[in-house]
Amino acid sequence: MNEHDVLAERFEAHRPRLRALAYQTLGSPSEADDAVQEAWLRLSRTDPGSIENLGGWLTTVVARVCLNMLAAHRDEPVGVVLPESIVSDADGSGPEHEALLADSIGPALLVILHTLTPAERLAFVLHDIFAVPFDEIAAVVGRSPAAARQLASRARRRVQDVAPVTGTDLPRQRAITDVFLIAARNGDFDALLEALDQDVVVRSNGTEVVRGAAAVAARAFPFTRIAQVSLPALINGAIGIVTAADGKPVTLVGFTVTGAKITAIDLIDNPRSIAEADLAVSDPAWSRSW
Repeated sequence: MNEHDVLAERFEAHRPRLRALAYQTLGSPSEADDAVQEAWLRLSRTDPGSIENLGGWLTTVVARVCLNMLAAHRDEPVGVVLPESIVSDADGSGPEHEALLADSIGPALLVILHTLTPAERLAFVLHDIFAVPFDEIAAVVGRSPAAARQLASRARRRVQDVAPVTGTDLPRQRAITDVFLIAARNGDFDALLEALDQDVVVRSNGTEVVRGAAAVAARAFPFTRIAQVSLPALINGAIGIVTAADGKPVTLVGFTVTGAKITAIDLIDNPRSIAEADLAVSDPAWSRSW
């Protein structure tokens, strides 16, 4: 085995962890793969003898690549409630990767992380999920260790303040969203306000279209129509509804529930986003041919 093959083998041993780090920071499996591939390209151009700790070196490189990618996206709509689903790799390593991702982060937390600044998000993921010391995080984000600690602390408070109902509380999520849908169908403005957080946001394919409980309640009629022709479903592990035509999903509605309130509603009709979503429709009689 030549030196290049040995280096590739060592890199592959770190790939699952690197991909998990990239996914949890970026929220996109495809972008996570791009970040990991960039790390390999940089490694292949570096003298391995100059690297004392390969795992730490690769973690730093992937983190910096992710930070650059986040900066490139800063002018794009943020806060997509339906992050891209995790897809298995063609080489069969998908289950191992998926386990790493699922054990440490879920779609609900990704939603919250996408409301943070890139530096806050990266500091939180590196420290709280991957236990990277703050002096190393500081080098990645270009801040002092004390400032890096503050970034992670602000992110942690944000996560704790708006921690969504977890997957184990799906019946509670369903009950809260059902209250909203029933109120929309009945035109019950007061009940709509009761179900919505005061800062609730409605987005269409990631772009904010309306914010605030009163504004959302006043425009709730479309949800009445959607609810009447839709099926309850889990969308990337979160409560939602799906409309379909000819056995194919054409619109997804995802709800983010915090405490006992709906804090975000996402309308997704982009075919690519729908194709990548992990859907589990509650009605077993409905076609799953997609």
